[in-house]
Amino acid sequence: MDITSFLLYCIIATFTPGPTNIVILSTVHNHGTNRAITYTYGATIGFGLLLATSAILNTILITFIPKITFFMQIIGSGFMLYLAYLISRIDTSNPVASQSGSFLSGILMQFLNPKVVLFTLTVIPTFIMPNYSSSAAMTISVMVITIIGFSAFMTWVLFGSIFKKFLQKHFKIVNVLMAISLVYASIMIWL
Repeated sequence: MDITSFLLYCIIATFTPGPTNIVILSTVHNHGTNRAITYTYGATIGFGLLLATSAILNTILITFIPKITFFMQIIGSGFMLYLAYLISRIDTSNPVASQSGSFLSGILMQFLNPKVVLFTLTVIPTFIMPNYSSSAAMTISVMVITIIGFSAFMTWVLFGSIFKKFLQKHFKIVNVLMAISLVYASIMIWL
């Protein structure tokens, strides 16, 4: 497995602005750090649950339909290219104004967030399953990806106001660099 592409994909997909990160940022600004951390714990649990569900479902699919890996790699690469396109065109002028910031809303947001759902459904079959098949490898992968997600969420909590100002000031350059990195990760799946 190309660890660089895997880590790039996970970091870009979790650290870039999306519904969860914008809600965290909004919660920090509107309700304070403690409430944002509570929301982040819920978001992390929801993220981990989605990853575990994806690993189980993809393992079942690969067992019954061994040729599905190729198609999942195509879907994963296509999704990364789509994310690269979206990131390059992101508009930061309309952030989410207010959210409750509760633990439960953090969990639920993950199941309603298309970015997270698509990420969790593609990362396991695209990067892990072609190289590892044991349940231990799947478990470790889910844990590592969940930790990366938690790190991203906490970054948005701890550096929310600084990160928001930086993104607003340099958002186009940052987005282009992240989009290029996603294109690279998508290409590396096939090499």
